[in-house]
Parts: sequence; structure tokens; C-alpha cells
Amino acid sequence: MATPSISTSFIEEFESGVHMAYQRMGSKLRNTIRTANGVKNKTTFQKIGKGFATTKARHGNVAPMNLAHTNVSVTLEDYFAGEWVDDLDQLRINHDEMLVAQQSGAYALGRKTDDLILDAMDATTSTHNETSNGVTLAWAFGLMELFGNNNVPDDGQRYVAVGWEQWSQLLDLDEFSRTNYVGEGDLPFNNAMTAKEWLGFMWFPFSGLSETNGSGAAGTTHRKCFAWHQGSVGHAIGADVSSNMQYHNDKDAYFVLNKMQMNATLIDAEGCFELELKK
Repeated sequence: MATPSISTSFIEEFESGVHMAYQRMGSKLRNTIRTANGVKNKTTFQKIGKGFATTKARHGNVAPMNLAHTNVSVTLEDYFAGEWVDDLDQLRINHDEMLVAQQSGAYALGRKTDDLILDAMDATTSTHNETSNGVTLAWAFGLMELFGNNNVPDDGQRYVAVGWEQWSQLLDLDEFSRTNYVGEGDLPFNNAMTAKEWLGFMWFPFSGLSETNGSGAAGTTHRKCFAWHQGSVGHAIGADVSSNMQYHNDKDAYFVLNKMQMNATLIDAEGCFELELKK
């Protein structure tokens, strides 16, 4: 009996599909933070201090700024998402089980990517909570003020991820959702994207945020949200998402393996705020 084989072209197409699925629907946070590719086991993200301008005497020497350099290191970890596909089972089903395994693995690695990023953000000591009323206009103004006072660049790279409860609270604010205040081009669902730029941040709902009891209160009444600048969190990648499959004769099945080598770390706590908000 001949052993089932897989053509090289099919494997290449399959792996390409895994990468596309990961990018399209797997991770929602990866493109919002600083990324280092091609890392070998461990990498260092540089954090550079602020410089100050000075005067000088005529023909005198210019005083150097002596910028402070601090390092934030991160060590890579290996992550896997595998699944068995029985060869004869594919005759019993009316969908592509290989494709299901491909996409499921890519999505699992995407969720793991976001989990690592959220864990890194959770290390921040900067907070701006609203555990009584949830998202309010005054609270949103306060968040803008905190980023401004911390000299976090207002360069289109500030983000706020909130739970769906907080997204509903935002939509209830006239200043956030009505054309009278924001105009036609800046409505929350403009261009079919569930996100909105407001007060210098890109706000979007995210289902991967954890619930918390909050200050000893009973039940999971709060959502742990985050606001950050792209440069405040780092994502190190040693090997980007990839896939391979092998036929095992003793099982008469294929093992579809998706894998990725990565980790994340907090670089600058002044540019990343934890937001504990009432649901």
C-alpha cells in the first residue's frame, strides 16, 4: 500500500495560508507596538532619555546632552499549536479539515501574541481608572492630559483597547459618536472599521481583555483595559508564524504543526497606562 505524500507546492501554499490567517485575524495588537524581527534567543530594546539644549560662549565648546540610555531585555519563548487530521476522516466531512487546522493554529498563535503583549503592558505602574461610572468624558480628557504631561508623542501612534462594554459607553458619548462634534469622516464605524480616532488616540474594542474584581468588590465588575504609545511596548520575534505537516503511518493521520518564537516586554511605563474600568 502506498504511503500518502504531500507535494512541496501544497506545503508552501499551506504555510503561506497560515501566515495570512495569522496576520488577518490572529493578532489584533501586534501592529500597534514596537517590533523586532530576526531575534536570536534574546534582544534588547533601547530607551533613550530626554536631551536639553544649552547656550555657549563665543568660540566656546557646545555642551553635550549626555543622553541617558537604558536597556530593556526580553528572552524568546517557543509556542506551538498542533492538531491531528485522520486521513480517512477527510472522506466523511464536507469541509477542508486541513484548512481548519491551518486557520485554528494561526488564530491560536495570534491570541498567544496578544496575551504576551497584554502581559507586558500589565507590568506598567501607570494607571488611570474609573471604577464607578466607566468611561466618561471627564475620564477621557484626563487620559489625554496624562499622556500630554508625560510628553508622550502625539504622532498618531497612541492606542486605547477597551472591552465591548466600554465601547458601548463610548458610543453613548455625544462627543465621541455624533457628527455634530466629530464630523462625517470620523464616525466610529467609518470605512467599516470598528475603531475611531479621538483625542489623539485610536480607540477600538477588544475581546481579549481580562475581567477583574477591582478594589475588593464582589464579582467581575471591571474590565482591565490599556492605553499605550507604540514605542512603549516591544514584541521580539525569533521565528515568525510557520506551519508544517507530517503523515504518521502508525496513526494513518497527519499532524499539522503551527509554531512561532516570540515574547514581549514593557519598554516605557510612562507611555503605557492600565485602565481599570467599570463594565
